[in-house]
Amino acid sequence: MTKRTAHGTGARITDTAGALAAKADLKGRTQARAADLKDKAGALTVQLRQGASRAGHQAQDRAARGGHTAQEQMVKARHTLQERALRTGQAVQERAGHAGHLASEKAVEAGHAAQGRMPHSVRTAARGAQRHTGPVLIAGAALALAGAVAMRALRRGRRH
Repeated sequence: MTKRTAHGTGARITDTAGALAAKADLKGRTQARAADLKDKAGALTVQLRQGASRAGHQAQDRAARGGHTAQEQMVKARHTLQERALRTGQAVQERAGHAGHLASEKAVEAGHAAQGRMPHSVRTAARGAQRHTGPVLIAGAALALAGAVAMRALRRGRRH
């Protein structure tokens, strides 16, 4: 064997021995593999947290937009109801005014018809009462008070 051949064979044996030694170092390979997996798991954890954070922010933004939309719709609905209530109130007021005028006209007509059937002396007294309503109201109140006092006296007389 020549020196060259021996040297080549020795180098091959050294390489093979090194490869076998590396394969035989199971603990070292396992630790390296565990470190790689730990790094990958850490990177995945960071990615998952970022994704969850983005999803949470998106959900929060959607909820805020939905809340604003609902609030705007409620404001529009309130304005619509207020406008309808205003229009309805105006219509009722107009109808009540019209009904009041009709009732007033009918009362005047009834008063004229009643005056036509009254004796002349009563008609004259009614016209006077129309012209001087204050004294007539005072006299009417006085008569009502006198009637109430008389009724009370009659009731007391029956009890005793």
